[in-house]
Amino acid sequence: MTVLSAALLLFLVMDPLGNIPLYLTALKNVPQRRRVKVIMRELLIALLVMVVFLFAGQHFLAALNISEPALTATGGVILFLIAIKMIFPAPDISNPRNEDEPFIVPLAIPYVAGPSALATLLLIMNKEPQRWPEWLAALFAAWFVAGIILLSAGFLARVLRNRGLVAIERLMGMILVAIAIQMLMNGIAQFATSLN
Repeated sequence: MTVLSAALLLFLVMDPLGNIPLYLTALKNVPQRRRVKVIMRELLIALLVMVVFLFAGQHFLAALNISEPALTATGGVILFLIAIKMIFPAPDISNPRNEDEPFIVPLAIPYVAGPSALATLLLIMNKEPQRWPEWLAALFAAWFVAGIILLSAGFLARVLRNRGLVAIERLMGMILVAIAIQMLMNGIAQFATSLN
C-alpha cells in the first residue's frame, strides 16, 4: 500500500461529504460566527484520537493475539459493511439532543474519528509498522482534506444540494466496496498460505 492509497482509503472511510448534513444538523444551534472555531476544535480532537490509535492500536492487537490474516479479512468485512451503508443509507431516526455547542461527540467522534477510520488505521499500521511515518503522513493528508470539506460544509451543501451530496457519497461507497473485497481476498489468501 502506498501513502496515496492509504490516504485515499482513510478519506473514504472518514466520509466527509456524507457527514456534511450531520455536521450542519449538529451545529444548527451554534452561532454562525463561532462555527469555524467549533469545527476546528473538533477536527483537532479527532486527529489526536486517530494519532493515538495509530500508535497504540498495534499493542492492543498484540495483547489480543489477533493474526494479520484475521485482521485483514475483518477489515475487509468492516469496510464492506460501511460501504453498503454509504450506498444504501438507512433512514436517520436519531434525535440529536438540543445542545448549544457539541463537544467531542458527535463531531469529533464518531463523525471523523469513527470506528471505520480507527479500524483502518489499525489495519495499515499492523501490516507494516516500520512505515509509521508514511501512515502518519497519509492520516494527516486524509484529515486535512476532510477538514477542508467539513469547514466548507455550508457552502458545499448549497452548491451540491442534497442530491449531489448523495450521489458523491454513493460513488465513494462503490469504490470502498471494491477496496473491501480486495482486502477480504488478501486476508483469505494470507490465511491459506500460512496453512501450507
